Amino acid sequence: MTISVGDKLPEATLKTMTADGAKELTTADIFAGKKVVLFGVPGAFTPTCNNNHLPGYLENNDAIRARGVDTIAVVAVNDAFVMGAWEKFTGGEGKIVYLADGSGTFVKALGLDIDLTGAGMGLRSKRFSMILDDGKVTALNIEPVPSKADETTAAKILEQL
Repeated sequence: MTISVGDKLPEATLKTMTADGAKELTTADIFAGKKVVLFGVPGAFTPTCNNNHLPGYLENNDAIRARGVDTIAVVAVNDAFVMGAWEKFTGGEGKIVYLADGSGTFVKALGLDIDLTGAGMGLRSKRFSMILDDGKVTALNIEPVPSKADETTAAKILEQL
């Protein structure tokens, strides 16, 4: 079952890279008591994710935060090392929290997983964006085609804030 507006996020543990290595973060650590924009991508460094989806969140970071958002985070079914390298490559340090869902347990719990085995990628996250208030979904956008980033953009999130 796919998460919906009004639902609370399921409890999960994700990872992010720090100067000291991979660090575990629970959903409570990330979302409790905060207004958060979370977007999911099929994979770090993949063409649409890297060239079309993520850049809008970097470019609109200040505008999104000006509307009361405490944290902007991206999640992918990649390991923390890949997400850390992607963070450095994209210049996202201090702007976006790059979350690794290495086994896809978080996106499965959200009902936002997709099987991209035919594309050689296996289990991945659907492309989505959402606004959360204290871990409760207040807006949700799911891209109908994984290779497109039209419905889940930073511009769409700005309209919804």
